[in-house]
Amino acid sequence: MDKRLTPHEILKIFKDCGALLEGHFLLSSGLHSSQYLQCALVLQHPAHAERLCALLARAFQGQGIGVVAAPAMGGIIVAHEVARALGARALFTERAEGRMTLRRGFQISPGERTLVAEDVITTGGSTCQVMQVIEEQGGEVVGVGCLVDRSGGAPFEVERHALIRLEIPNYPAETCPLCKEGRPVVKPGSRQAKTGG
Repeated sequence: MDKRLTPHEILKIFKDCGALLEGHFLLSSGLHSSQYLQCALVLQHPAHAERLCALLARAFQGQGIGVVAAPAMGGIIVAHEVARALGARALFTERAEGRMTLRRGFQISPGERTLVAEDVITTGGSTCQVMQVIEEQGGEVVGVGCLVDRSGGAPFEVERHALIRLEIPNYPAETCPLCKEGRPVVKPGSRQAKTGG
């Protein structure tokens, strides 16, 4: 890792940008949490996006990666900047009728070495869906990279790297202590979900 940018300094960038939110949040996974990372508030600054993603890309240099893929929306800027640093293409997947898919003419060549990039990994569900799309297209997923890993170790069968790892508790809606306290739940992310709890 860049000696000029420690995990503590990376977290400070998030805090300084107002990206580490406190409250009662419904995550895109459907889980609830008392903290939320709104990476868009960091990535709106091109200098931060370039520096953080270049740092993430270093973990995958020299692996012959031809394309960096991400789920829309949160991972798009990350994939683009990581791809720039690796000299690769960047593309993104989208949900169509509830299923993750490639659209807009994006294609993966058979055997193309692909890195899956994310802003934040919570459960790893979206990441696994992107990996499945790449494999269905005949691509080879060689790694997973993210700015923030709050999954507690979501299982992937490929190399993975995160700039920072955070331990933030997540709760199913049925057992969420914040819901039991009667605190209103907010859905701050990019994907719409039901607001139970």
